[in-house]
Amino acid sequence: MSASSQRRSAEFLQISGQFKLGALVTEASHPVTAHLSEVAKQDVAAALGLLFQADGDVVDKFREFVASGRAEQIAATVRASIQAGGRIFFTGCGSTGRLSILLDAIWRDFWRQQSGRRGGESRTEKTFKTPTVASGDEHDFENRTFSVMAGGDYALIKSVEGFEDLTAFGEKQLADLGVSAKDVVFAITEGGETSFVIGTAWAGVQAGAKVYFVYNNPDAVLCGHVQRSREVIQDPRIEKINLMTGPMSITGSTRMQATSIQLCVLLTVLEMVVRELINGGDALLCVQADRQVSPTNFIPAQFLTHLETLHARLCSPEFLAALVKLVALEESVYRGGGRNNYFADRFAADVLTDTTERSPTYCTPPFRKFDDATATASWAYLFLPEPDAASAWRSILKRVPRCVEWGDEEIRALVGAEKFSRTREIIRKISTAELLRFRIGLDGVSHRPPRPGDSAVAVLSAAEAGNLGSPGNFFHSQLEAARQAGAQTALICFGAQKSELRATHSALIHVPVPPAGFLLDGLTRVAVKLVMNALSTCTMVRLGRVLGNTMVWVVPSNLKLIDRATRYIANLTGLDYAAANALLFEIIEYIEPRLRADQAYPPAVGLAVVRVKHGLANEPAERFLQAQ
Repeated sequence: MSASSQRRSAEFLQISGQFKLGALVTEASHPVTAHLSEVAKQDVAAALGLLFQADGDVVDKFREFVASGRAEQIAATVRASIQAGGRIFFTGCGSTGRLSILLDAIWRDFWRQQSGRRGGESRTEKTFKTPTVASGDEHDFENRTFSVMAGGDYALIKSVEGFEDLTAFGEKQLADLGVSAKDVVFAITEGGETSFVIGTAWAGVQAGAKVYFVYNNPDAVLCGHVQRSREVIQDPRIEKINLMTGPMSITGSTRMQATSIQLCVLLTVLEMVVRELINGGDALLCVQADRQVSPTNFIPAQFLTHLETLHARLCSPEFLAALVKLVALEESVYRGGGRNNYFADRFAADVLTDTTERSPTYCTPPFRKFDDATATASWAYLFLPEPDAASAWRSILKRVPRCVEWGDEEIRALVGAEKFSRTREIIRKISTAELLRFRIGLDGVSHRPPRPGDSAVAVLSAAEAGNLGSPGNFFHSQLEAARQAGAQTALICFGAQKSELRATHSALIHVPVPPAGFLLDGLTRVAVKLVMNALSTCTMVRLGRVLGNTMVWVVPSNLKLIDRATRYIANLTGLDYAAANALLFEIIEYIEPRLRADQAYPPAVGLAVVRVKHGLANEPAERFLQAQ
């Protein structure tokens, strides 16, 4: 063990009381999926069924939220803010940061569609006049939402080291956007303890904004174990939205049910706001059970009814059997050293979120920049029908990219002299210019051409599926090119009639989304998330990235994940917490050069377990893992 790894472990242990999160419900093992990896070895459909069964927790919590009547109250606050010229900020980190970006994009896309402009077109943000209800000028509303993700928009595609751990970074990213007393801030953190998100909550409070703290753990547990959480939860200036669904289907993986319920709730609120802003809601009164009810009472109940139907359909044997084929397809491609390309347009942000989150959760190679010859090739990638990377990123975000571009003095003021150089190096790597090196438009296809052994998967809406036969159709041409190159192809379609799809692919997945008629199409976005989560999770389970329901290939890239990896090592080896942490930092030092260069490296937890059980050093332990 080197002196530097010993020092880093000692430094972590000194502050570990702030990041020991094993007591949180979101870090517990879900009883439904406790033996997921064993089930998946024998019966993939049964494993998928367990994942969707665990998603029933989302339905149950949403039913509770609807019964509380809080949706109406929150929507009224948001609507009043917008009518008074205010803005809505969604802040988050990791999976909640990507959720924030998705919510922002969905809102912007709706108003853009209302004005007849194509979703991929963009314009710079402008100053808006104070809107009035039924003003007839939808442009007043488009830029009223903002996303604030730890690490900026760059973090949508690749995790940014260190940003999650610092309250000051959250405060500054929100303050940089000029949050004011007219605004509303939704500070979204799955665990309820993320330092960056808590920083955005305090920045909102300091500006006089209305602040909602959205989280997924019991108040008593958070207040009893995490001081920074206790301070937020007990502050009367901050309104709490506790959406606890219980343990995650993959232990600690809050990209699952935690963000699913947050998506359901916040899309319901936005749907209500949009309906009230259009013509004052007068034309949107609905009839239910022979009585007239306003949108603020009707929408949550309607969303719940359709969510229950959707969940039942996802759990059906027919749907599970279809999804098994796609799991088998992706598993065979990755096992054989092949690559998978996703093609999406309307659901590009949704697909990108899922593919990006596979990397820190399962230690898969992240997206590779088109001109990086040393990084390991990504297992999965995404392409949009836009001519170049710049327009593709604008299409996903529905605005120009907004990356962190802090100057030296700003950085020094945030972290001090000791951490200045390292922080400056990180920030230089997450600029807009660096983001555009991820060529997710048509200009990137030539850098990742399909080959025999690869796969190509199109993810479509019902409207997009209806245009598959059109000359020059993006999805048809890309899948046909892949087929001619010897790659397998698949289609995932949300909402179209099954009879409309041609079964000419290795896998054809029709997702039977109930026709709900929501203006923001929120139910479909929830369906995309649930299906993509189940697909990627089951595939990774089949590839050995999960033991039971524990993600033993987790990447310890921030303090929370270092704690999680330490706990996993301790549980699997019998070491005490301090000894497990010292071993972890020795392994981090071993794999770090490859991690920072986006090259393939062994899992830290797995390497630690092999070292302890077989008495091996790092290099022979890595060779042992490779042989296995």
